[in-house]
Amino acid sequence: MQDGITRLKTPLNCVKVAFVAMTTIASVTFAGSLQAATLEVAIDSSPAGLDPHLITAFNSVVIVQSTVYEGLTAVQQDLSIGPGLAESWTVSDDSLTYEFTLPEGTSFHDGSSLDSEDVAASLRRVQNADIASPLASRVSPITGIEVVDAQTIKLSLDEPFAAILSSLASIAIVPAEMETDKESLQQTPVGTGPFKFDSWKPNSHISLTKFDEYRVDGLPKLDGVNVNFVPESATRQVGIGGGDYHLLPGIDPATALQLEANPSVTVQQTQDVSYTLLGMNTSRAPLDNAKTRQAINMLLDRNEIIAGALFGAGVPAGPLSPALATWALDTAEYSCYQRDVEGAKALLKDAGVEDAKISILVLPRQDAKDIAQVIQQQLSDGGIEVELLNKEIGEFVQDWKNSEFDMFVSANGGSPDPDEYFYRTFRTDGSTNVFKFSDSEIDGWLDEGRQLTDPAARKAVYDQVQRKLACEGPIAHLAYGNLSTAVSDKVSGFEIYSNGRLSSLLNVTMTD
Repeated sequence: MQDGITRLKTPLNCVKVAFVAMTTIASVTFAGSLQAATLEVAIDSSPAGLDPHLITAFNSVVIVQSTVYEGLTAVQQDLSIGPGLAESWTVSDDSLTYEFTLPEGTSFHDGSSLDSEDVAASLRRVQNADIASPLASRVSPITGIEVVDAQTIKLSLDEPFAAILSSLASIAIVPAEMETDKESLQQTPVGTGPFKFDSWKPNSHISLTKFDEYRVDGLPKLDGVNVNFVPESATRQVGIGGGDYHLLPGIDPATALQLEANPSVTVQQTQDVSYTLLGMNTSRAPLDNAKTRQAINMLLDRNEIIAGALFGAGVPAGPLSPALATWALDTAEYSCYQRDVEGAKALLKDAGVEDAKISILVLPRQDAKDIAQVIQQQLSDGGIEVELLNKEIGEFVQDWKNSEFDMFVSANGGSPDPDEYFYRTFRTDGSTNVFKFSDSEIDGWLDEGRQLTDPAARKAVYDQVQRKLACEGPIAHLAYGNLSTAVSDKVSGFEIYSNGRLSSLLNVTMTD
């Protein structure tokens, strides 16, 4: 990573991992001297809570992950896994025991010291059914959590878990006293990251301030970060051009296209691991029939969706992003991706579906609204009447969690390892299986995939999973877009991450 900071520690027995610190937002130069500054970020709406073990919406994740919170491990820009809070770890020969070493002198934003008890409590919190974390499936293979000493924690598995280091990157470490608290962190997050929560002004902004006790000396260099809630895209565009805002993360294709012509703004783009989707509730007729779901796929024209709703900025989506080059299959393998209206009608007839009326819950984001309108027209060609339901983000998230939908159009975050997405989404009773989907063959493959350690063998398993899910699963994957972030010319050193996190803020500087 550009201008990274490397800190070497004494290795444990098996594995030595250099601690590569994240890089933070930094300083402003006035007359040759460095002065602190506040970075102004603008997003389209306020978050639906800030608890790192409960949030799912982009606007929540982008505010707190990698800024307020950190995990034991961290996703690097190339999607590899490196150290996070853990500066090193060892793995037993049978791959059933992982021992992590924490750095001394690390503090939470409330002034308490980080130790292994906090890590243990955070993992138990995510596993706790009463907390109902959507991340629970990512740590379900961890069957033993042992505090060895203040700086050492041991995790035990009954079977090898190939994705464990990647999964741990998504589990924020919080103070131990929050283990059974379902409310506090939603409004007042407390982590170990470079910025600490300061205030939340509804319908205006959230302020993060510099954490003076951050474990990496000299970082962060900013006084803080203000995340402004600006619903109108045009207002955000004018604001970054005029200097009111410095960063617009995750902008839609239309905004990106317009800002590319602004000489005071740079639009950074990368292949997104997140995707747009049409989700289907398999507990509701006629979506409980795999033939109906296949027919819906056959009625979709993904290229038309990309051209009409995403301004051509994307590629047709299979179950895995092409950014995951090791894992993703070419969508040409999926026969249901060729639009075939008559074939779809025949499948619907076989499924006993006539004059179907289905509602679509729509994520309150412009690209999702545009996509939903295109889908509405495409499905009507097959005789499916679609009603679009537009709700604010809090209602959308609640309906999604409670499976209160026929179908929904949304965007989902991707992950470096297939297990992180597939297992919690498609495994029977997976922690984000809001689709009520259950398939014994898929369950068996997913169990096998997380236990195998040979990359080629895992690849073969996940190839099978992709082929079946693409046409018969509860999700019609639509498009992987180009993830775009608009950066003011006052900002340098920002590097876009394909997972959408603002991890590179540690290395950013600002100039007048």
